[in-house]
Amino acid sequence: MFAFILRRLAVAIPTLLLLIIFSFILMSVAPGGPFTGERALPPAVLANLEAQYGLNDPLWLQIWNYLVAVVVHFDFGPSFVYPDRSVNQLIANGFPVTLTYGGTSFVVAVVTGVALGVAAAIWHNTWLDYLAVGISIGAQVLPNFVMAPLLVLVFTLWYRLLPGGGWSFNDPSFWIMPVIALSTSYMASIARITRSSMLEVLGSNHIRTARAKGMPEHRVILRHALKPAMLPVISYLGPVFVSMITGSVVIDIYFSTGGIGKAFVDSALNRDYAVMMGVTILIGALTILFNLIVDVLYAWIDPKIRY
Repeated sequence: MFAFILRRLAVAIPTLLLLIIFSFILMSVAPGGPFTGERALPPAVLANLEAQYGLNDPLWLQIWNYLVAVVVHFDFGPSFVYPDRSVNQLIANGFPVTLTYGGTSFVVAVVTGVALGVAAAIWHNTWLDYLAVGISIGAQVLPNFVMAPLLVLVFTLWYRLLPGGGWSFNDPSFWIMPVIALSTSYMASIARITRSSMLEVLGSNHIRTARAKGMPEHRVILRHALKPAMLPVISYLGPVFVSMITGSVVIDIYFSTGGIGKAFVDSALNRDYAVMMGVTILIGALTILFNLIVDVLYAWIDPKIRY
């Protein structure tokens, strides 16, 4: 297993470095610049600004300086739009919020989705199966940009039970609607994948053998069916977890949470390339990390994958 992890790390680290380099190049060749707007700056002012941020250096030197700052000092540099704040500070302000509601949404989606999928597979073609499938389809057709305003309309404007916006780490009532809006569609997908995988495993030969030996049904499910049925679910959970904890623009906009998703969109609209690079690297690093974790879990469940 240790050699397997080392092989995956040997691929992951160069991938992250290539991501940084290509993102920087694409950002540099994009039309316009961080200081070009509707009102053009005087050439002397523009030259001074570019010199201050090192934008007049050759491209290879800019990339090298950026790589050294990120890899050695973990410094994403100053924001082009907010001169008194660094990219690290902007990410540090928004990421804990997104991590809180995204992580909670992930737990809710996984627990509910797996439970629904397993129940639907065990009691296949019963009312419980139809109910679980109905819930999954209903949740799937309500993406977060539909669910979010519906939740605000019902729980804030009609019944006044929950705050319609803002964020507080100490008051979980601010978390409820963002978590529901973000987790429902993912929960539906997890339930459908779990159900189909579980049905396939329950029809396999080793399950029939276990039942023929008189093993109790709950032991058949927990010891022999659940583990192999989780393989496709685990492969789906890696990208899902990253997309949840790196923020949803819809959630941030509708509930004014102050998460990192809105910061990313604002940086794109304001051409704040430093923030865009910082968030892109953060998302890329988390994607590579959790794909690595998924690979390790996959190898743990099915040792044949290591070879």
